[in-house]
Amino acid sequence: MTIETHNERAFDVIVHGATGFTGKLVAEYLLRQYGLGDRLRWAIAGRSEMKLQQVRDELGVDAAGLEIIVADSFDNVALQSLASQTRVVLTTVGPYALYGSDLVAACVKEGTHYCDLAGEVHWIRKMIDLHQDNAAQTGARIVHCCGFDSVPMDIGVWFLQDAAHKKTGTYCESISLFVKATKGTASGGTLASMMNLIKESRKDRTIARTLIHPYSLNPEGERDGPDTRDQQNVVYREDAKSWTAPFIMAGVNTKVVRRSHALAGYPYGRNFRYDESVLTGHGLLGWLKGTIMVAALGALVFLASFTPSRNLLQRFVLAKPGEGPDRELQKQGFFNLIQIGVLPDGTTMRGRITGDQDPGYGSTSKMLSECAVCLAKDELDSGGGVWTPAAVMAKPLIGRLRNNAGLSFELRD
Repeated sequence: MTIETHNERAFDVIVHGATGFTGKLVAEYLLRQYGLGDRLRWAIAGRSEMKLQQVRDELGVDAAGLEIIVADSFDNVALQSLASQTRVVLTTVGPYALYGSDLVAACVKEGTHYCDLAGEVHWIRKMIDLHQDNAAQTGARIVHCCGFDSVPMDIGVWFLQDAAHKKTGTYCESISLFVKATKGTASGGTLASMMNLIKESRKDRTIARTLIHPYSLNPEGERDGPDTRDQQNVVYREDAKSWTAPFIMAGVNTKVVRRSHALAGYPYGRNFRYDESVLTGHGLLGWLKGTIMVAALGALVFLASFTPSRNLLQRFVLAKPGEGPDRELQKQGFFNLIQIGVLPDGTTMRGRITGDQDPGYGSTSKMLSECAVCLAKDELDSGGGVWTPAAVMAKPLIGRLRNNAGLSFELRD
C-alpha cells in the first residue's frame, strides 16, 4: 500500500467532534492561536453539517473560510476519507470505547497521526493490540491521553527526570505526584467514559483486571515491575508531610507513565516507581478530609456499578457529554501539582506543574490542541506506532505547553 505523503494533504489538523463542548473549545483555541491559513491548515468535522455550520458561525468572521467535513463515527468510508485529507486527526468524540475504534483504524490505514482525550485503559490496550504493528508500517503515530489525563503527569515525569540527569548525571529511582489543588469540574465526556468503563468491567472481568494491573499498558512481555495497585485508602506521606487520598485519575496516568518509560527503553532503570495521590493536609483534619474523599469515591463507584443507580447518576447528578462550565468558570479554574523524586543517593528533586484554567475543559482543550499541532508541525524522532505523549513528543511539546497553553513545569527547592 502506498501512503500519500503528509505534505500533499489538504490539512494539518482536522478536529473531529467540533460540535461538542470540548470540540468547540479546541476550535476556538486553534483559531485564536493559529488563525486560518499557512501557519496551520485546519478544518472541523462531525456528523451534522448543520451543527458544524453553526459552530463556524459562532466562531465569528475570522472563521468564515473554515472548511467543514461531515463524518459519522460509524461511517468507515467517511472516516477513511477524512483521515486521508490531513496530517493529524484530533478527536473529542467519546466515550472512545463506544465511538472511537473505527476512526483509529482509518488513521492507521491512511498513515495519519491521531490524538484524543481517551482515559479508557481497556480500550487503549485494545488499540495497542490491534494497531501497533500496522501503525509502525504506515507511519501513523497514534497518541491517546492528550488532556489533563495524562499530559501534565507524563510530560512532568520527563521534565523532572531530564532536570535530575542534567544536574546529577543520574535519574530519580521513584517519583510521586501529589495533587495539591485544583479548581474545576470533571468533563461530562470523562464522566460518561467512567460510567461506561464501570459498566463494561462489571460484564467482563478481563477488563477489570486490565484496569487494576499497574503495567497493563506496557508492551507484551514487559508487564511487571516494582509498582503495585494504585492507592486505595488514606495514607500519611512523610515526604510530603501530609495525609493523602486516592487520585481518581491515577488509574490512567500511572499506566501511561509506565508505558512511556517502557517505550523509551527504561532509561530510569527497571526498578523505577511512580505513584499519584491527592494531598489532604496535616493532622486530624487532613485525615478526616482524606477519609471523606475515599468514602465519596467508593460511593460513586458502588452506585455506578448497578444499572438503576448508574442511570440515576447520569440523569440527575453527573454532567452530561456536551455540557460544561461557562467561560468565566473556565478562566477561574486551575491545577497545581507537586512532584517529589528520589535520587539513588536518597536526596530528592522537587517539581511543580501548574495550569491556568480548569483542568477538565479550558486547560485540556489547549493541551489537546498543542499535541495535535506538535504531531503535525514538529520534527519527531519516532516512527509510527501507538505512543504516549512523553514517548513521542516530550521535548517539543513541553515548549508548546509553556509558551501557548498556560502550563508551567518548574523545579522547587
